[in-house]
Order: sequence, then C-alpha cells, then structure tokens
Amino acid sequence: MGVIFILLFVSLAIALLFLWAFLWSTKTGQFDDDISPGVRILFDEEKSKTNNN
Repeated sequence: MGVIFILLFVSLAIALLFLWAFLWSTKTGQFDDDISPGVRILFDEEKSKTNNN
C-alpha cells in the first residue's frame, strides 16, 4: 500500500513539473510565432542570391 502512495506522489510531482514548464514557456513567448520559422528557411536561399549580386 505504501508503494501506491509513493508512486502517486512521484507522478503528481512530475505532472506539476511539466505544468510549470508549460506555463513558463507560454509566459516567455516560446509559442508566439510557430509558422514563420518553418517558412523562413524556404526564403533564405533567395536572400543570399540577392546579396551576392
């Protein structure tokens, strides 16, 4: 029975750690712009071609 309480405490601690990490990342703006980094790589080559001319 004691093992169940230990596992329950450990799982709640891990869940709270992940909740804290998610709230911290949203507060610091980690999820603000999730589209442009994927699109930006497509246009890097065009920028380097215009800079070399």
